[in-house]
Order: sequence, then C-alpha cells, then structure tokens
Amino acid sequence: MTAAAATGAVTPHAVLFDMDGTLVDTEGLWWETAAALALRLGRTLGAADRPAVLGRAVEDTAAHLHLTTGTGLAPEQLAEHLRAGFAARIEECGAPPRPGVLRLLAELREHGVPTALVSASPRSVVELVLRSFTDHRFDAVYGAEDTERTKPAPDPYWAAAGALGASPSHCVAVEDTLAGVSSAEAAGCRVLAVPSLAPIPEGPGRTVLGTLVDADLALLRSLVRLS
Repeated sequence: MTAAAATGAVTPHAVLFDMDGTLVDTEGLWWETAAALALRLGRTLGAADRPAVLGRAVEDTAAHLHLTTGTGLAPEQLAEHLRAGFAARIEECGAPPRPGVLRLLAELREHGVPTALVSASPRSVVELVLRSFTDHRFDAVYGAEDTERTKPAPDPYWAAAGALGASPSHCVAVEDTLAGVSSAEAAGCRVLAVPSLAPIPEGPGRTVLGTLVDADLALLRSLVRLS
C-alpha cells in the first residue's frame, strides 16, 4: 500500500485555478481600476467595499459603484468603463505569474493532472492574461460570460469540472478571494486559498496558505480524500 493510499489521499481529478490574484498578480490592478473610477465619481473605496470588488464580476462592481456613488451613469456604462480600464492596466503593467505558480503547473502537467482556469473576469481579459502562460495549456478556460452565473455562484466550477469529466468533490479549486472560495465550495470542491488583498479564514474543506510557493501535488492530494 502506498503512503497516499494509507492516508486516504488521492490525486485530484483536476485542479481548477482562479486567475486574478491567484495565477497572476492582477487583483491589485482590478482594485486600482475600480478605485480610480470611484474617485472620478467622488468616492474613495475602502475596506468595506472589498466584498463587492475583489473576486467579483465587472457587473457586480459596477452595480456597487452605481449604488454607492449616486452617479447618473447607468450600471452598463460603469461596467464598460471598468472593462476598458482593467484591460488597459493589464496591457500597461502585464500579468506576471504569482510566486510558485509556474512550478506547480509544471508539476501537475508532469503527473497528468488536468487543469482549468476559472475566472470572473471578462473573457477578453482572460485572453490577455493567457499570453503569460506560453508553456502551459489549460484543459478548460472559463470567463465571466461562459456560464449563466459567475462567481460567487457555483456555476463556473461546476462547468469546469464537468468539461474535464471530473467530480467537483475530487477537484481542488485554488482561490484568493472569499467570493471565489464561496463559488468553489458551493460547487463542492476542496479549496486551497492563497489570499491576495484580503484575508481568508480557515474552514471545513479549506486550506489557507500564504503563497503557492508552499504548494505541491502532495499537498493537493492531501486535500482530496477517499470518501
């Protein structure tokens, strides 16, 4: 009997990665984009605004700005400003992979573990970021428009697991925000949380690390146990 079998640990059916703040260092760019637009509308974003911005779809943040600034701009107009501003920030600053990401992706590829990119960002932004991963091809890619609902609803994680023929309960989702964690947990995934701009508490079925430098396949296996 192998050590993994003895502990009940099994190789994940798939590993499903959030994008902004998890795979690439862009969550800060998204916050800066939202904060700059809010400032133009006469309001300064603070810690209380984080749940409506971090890990959320463009439309969610636009609705929040519309509600809290009293602007005469429609939510759809605010959403377009956010999309354009975020894309411009990525074009200007790039989307560098977060520490440990490329090594972990290489290890998963070496062991034949399928991977998916699951993002609440627009597909156009996802395609921009994918340029940073010339040495890794994700087996499935989902942006905000690719499911009827996006995070924090479970739909994108259900879709990604289904596309890979995997059971969500045997998948590990890697996330950096509470909205993303909520999405993955609602889908039934085990979660490895690596917070970027806001803390994430420990919880059942959830492991929290400071960085993916400390993550490897052995750790991911320990998160998925035989039922």
